[in-house]
Amino acid sequence: MRVICRRLAGTTFSERLLILDGLTAFGLFAVTAMLVCYALEERSAWFILAFSAACALGSLYGFLQGAWPFGLVEAIWALVALRRWLNARQMRATRG
Repeated sequence: MRVICRRLAGTTFSERLLILDGLTAFGLFAVTAMLVCYALEERSAWFILAFSAACALGSLYGFLQGAWPFGLVEAIWALVALRRWLNARQMRATRG
């Protein structure tokens, strides 16, 4: 951590914003997708499925970065959202 802090010490704020590795970018994408899909769930059941997939990506990110509790919780949320999507799809089929 000290090496990173020393390396960033001589950089400007805008230069520090540009320092983004692939794993961090993946995590940012996953969390952004979760937020957008959650906000749009009322519009279509497909957004519930997309939220489930985004939670699975967030889970993968958590495990890849070494934060297994985050990965575990996101995996559970992915299963909960998948169950919600199945229920929403079944309810829509019964309504016609």
